[in-house]
Amino acid sequence: MSSCCTPDGSCSTGTTQTATAEGITTVYAVSGMTCGHCKATLTKVIGELDGVLDVEVDVAAGRVTVTTAGAPDDARIAEVVDEAGYELTGRAA
Repeated sequence: MSSCCTPDGSCSTGTTQTATAEGITTVYAVSGMTCGHCKATLTKVIGELDGVLDVEVDVAAGRVTVTTAGAPDDARIAEVVDEAGYELTGRAA
């Protein structure tokens, strides 16, 4: 019998799904961001990249947190940030 339900009828959650959803989180330092438009633009252009699961932009701190399914492509992320008019200065510590 193959089921996600336990013998008492409750559903179990698989750890595989959780691990996949979490991905790899990398924080980048980005200069040139000043407002909500900057946040929206970077969220959109980085979020459209293959393998990107989530993007969080902190304008005040100058940081962009990117969660990817696998190892992040730093060069490609830097390229789209640059094309959008900002500068990825490296990974944040």
